[in-house]
Amino acid sequence: MQTREIYQIIKKQTKKKMAAKPGTTNMMPIISKVYCSPSEVVLAVRRRPNVANGGGFAVADSKQRVVFTVDGCGVIGRKEELILRDGEGNSLLLIRRKGAIVEVLSLARQWTGVTYDFLGSHKLVFTLKDPYNSCFSNKSPIRISIESKECSSYGSFEVRGDFPGRSCSIVSSRGDVVATVQQVMASRDLYHVEIKAGMDQAFVFGVIAVLDYIYDGSTRC
Repeated sequence: MQTREIYQIIKKQTKKKMAAKPGTTNMMPIISKVYCSPSEVVLAVRRRPNVANGGGFAVADSKQRVVFTVDGCGVIGRKEELILRDGEGNSLLLIRRKGAIVEVLSLARQWTGVTYDFLGSHKLVFTLKDPYNSCFSNKSPIRISIESKECSSYGSFEVRGDFPGRSCSIVSSRGDVVATVQQVMASRDLYHVEIKAGMDQAFVFGVIAVLDYIYDGSTRC
């Protein structure tokens, strides 16, 4: 399947979502309401050209316009650190893995997502915990806790399914699927993500950036 055909599929899926009967949409602006859509969206994720290991990936809409990018360690120059940017290249989220002592005490690998404002102050947005046995047991899913007080009513999230196989979902504590990752071709370097109406797309791709690194993807050196 050619890349152009894949974007055509995504374009058709997007039109179907937009044509669906409208209803009341609960917005969940975890990073910003700018990244919440009143309708479901389907976005394509593509690995950046492999100029260097850890180059990261780009996210595009049905018109092939880049809406997000993720810089991996090959771009940043530091391991276990990622940056989510918008389509204009502005930094939205700095993602880092916590220290070894914290992880040993919690029996999980931990990652934090932090935003910065124009004054340089930062705010912890989420913490992602990957249990040490998660690679061997389906009973210990990856969990994401929302840390900002204004978003505490959203509850927590977890990842269900097989991200390396590009077949997984991000599910809220209420059991609602807010985003789904699906493979559209044999290569793992191109897949699409369906995001439910009202869900913060930047948050979704912040989580996907960490999953990509954990499973030795395009962001890892």
